[in-house]
Amino acid sequence: MNPQLIKVIPNPNHSFSVRRDVVPYFYNRWHFHPEIELVHIEEGYGIQFMGDSISRFGKGDVLLIGSGLPHYWRCDDVFFESNPTLNAIANVAHFKDNFWGTEFLELPENKKIKDLLLRAKRGILVPEHIRESIIGILKEMLPAEGAERLYLLLKALHILAQQKDLHCFSSAGYHLEVSAGETERINEIYKFSLSNFREKITLAQIAALANMSPTAFCRFFKAHTKKNYNSFLHELRIGHASKLLIENKRTITQVCHESGFNNVTNFYKTFKKLTGKTPQEYQRSYLG
Repeated sequence: MNPQLIKVIPNPNHSFSVRRDVVPYFYNRWHFHPEIELVHIEEGYGIQFMGDSISRFGKGDVLLIGSGLPHYWRCDDVFFESNPTLNAIANVAHFKDNFWGTEFLELPENKKIKDLLLRAKRGILVPEHIRESIIGILKEMLPAEGAERLYLLLKALHILAQQKDLHCFSSAGYHLEVSAGETERINEIYKFSLSNFREKITLAQIAALANMSPTAFCRFFKAHTKKNYNSFLHELRIGHASKLLIENKRTITQVCHESGFNNVTNFYKTFKKLTGKTPQEYQRSYLG
């Protein structure tokens, strides 16, 4: 159950990569890379996997994703309907922690930045009060040349390193040993689950997709995600229910059934367990 290794190739005249992606939908693959990634979601929304974490992403999000952390963005269904006016847009910088030399981060002045990059191995959501500053720096970096690119990246990392309220996505104990040959299996599991979570998915059904016995699949999935498949499905369904509640176009009962739950009591119980709020409390807190 391993992510795909992605090779990030910078321009020969640059020591790290900065680019602007305008695509029909985001990347739709569970992948990782040795480079650290600073990304601004300019347009687009959907569900994201970050290590062992599942959450919604949306327009305006800024993330710092550490070296080797598997991640996966899947835009909502509307992005797959061939709408020429709807695009997913991201501004992205990729850099290795040693691209400026092996001793740079060991300088005492850079201790906070070194600590930041270690925390980024769990994935960091940049807090709202500094988001616009980081977005502005990323946009300045796109056309920048020479030492200005280095200065801007260091400036962004310096701002992030001063923050004490950085939210990490993945759990502290998450670690994945990557080996070859399992990339397609995990992507097929994710693809099938994201397409069918509104319906009943049996253990036998998903195990057959992975070409495993149910017992072997349970061990496999738990070992690599730190959760069982049923918990994973619940997180997908509650994530979708949260989106529907925010849209405020359906009743609670409709949200329940459209998110894959077959009874309202189970929906309430699971929603409260994962969010700490009832569906009504969640909706009121967002809309208020």
